[in-house]
Amino acid sequence: MAGKTNQGRSIQKVTVGHGDKVVLIQSEIHGNEKTGTVALLNILKNLGQSNSPEVKKVLDELTIVAIPMMNVDGSELDRRGNEMKWSEVVGKFPQLSNAKPTWNYYTTPRSGDDYASKPGFDVNRDFNPDLNYVPKPQDFPGASEKPGWFITPEAQTLRDTYKGLKSKFGKVDVFIDLHHQGFPYLEGTAERATMSISGKFVPNPSTPEGAKYAEYADDFKYDFSRQLTLTAYNALQAKGNSVFTNISLYDQSIDLPGTALGTFALNGSGTVLFEVSGQTQNFGQKKNGQLVKTVETGLMGIINGVTDGSVHNLNPSDYEKIPESSSTPGI
Repeated sequence: MAGKTNQGRSIQKVTVGHGDKVVLIQSEIHGNEKTGTVALLNILKNLGQSNSPEVKKVLDELTIVAIPMMNVDGSELDRRGNEMKWSEVVGKFPQLSNAKPTWNYYTTPRSGDDYASKPGFDVNRDFNPDLNYVPKPQDFPGASEKPGWFITPEAQTLRDTYKGLKSKFGKVDVFIDLHHQGFPYLEGTAERATMSISGKFVPNPSTPEGAKYAEYADDFKYDFSRQLTLTAYNALQAKGNSVFTNISLYDQSIDLPGTALGTFALNGSGTVLFEVSGQTQNFGQKKNGQLVKTVETGLMGIINGVTDGSVHNLNPSDYEKIPESSSTPGI
């Protein structure tokens, strides 16, 4: 067990392998985004049961730490946020008694979810690049483009898992976050994207745009993040002309230090986002199976590429050749 949710449910952590390269994978930080959980459990089952030489190599080279369901309370309610009142936050952090609730605090219905009776937070905006940050009243209510606060037990659990791995191994080589999105198109086409991927969540601290993150410049591994993303993309393209090859690049203009991806990127990890298109309840069994297999294929591409080191042979600039996403179909 990695920790407990605000409602006291267990957040489970699974570790496989005993190598020096550390891969941390998280799914369902948004409780209604479940495809990644199924895919991750399938991979863990295979790694735990297979005796193949390929799997043995993975386990020898990597330590894979997986949190298949981060937001267990949200999953039980089948909604994006956790279940936590602002008064509970103030109870744990009395210094916030006169602060305004955070911008990501849900108190009104969202997409049919009744936050009026069971308010909660978007946990994936509750991270801070300073892993030892303590909430300060002047940092509230915050904003999307600013760091978060580690006020939710769920975010604290992932932070503590990350810190524990850094303490034991010296670094967390790779962090992968599994999500859902809407229904974008591959830019310039009328084809729906099956999944969007990305290795960019904050601007490069070495550029003028990212100068505000200059203190993290020495740790920032954007090239490696791009190589990891390319490894997933190439594994999917190798499937041939099919739904698995309709992979787009997620929005590259975002600046989100308050996400787990932004925070861990600034702390030296290669980071990758998977955004499967649509919620699982929107599709039938066949389509859901294809989405799960898409995530599995991309994840195993990264796992294999890190295991054999081939990820480092990729040209990071090829990342920009991945088709971008578009909200409207091309002509």
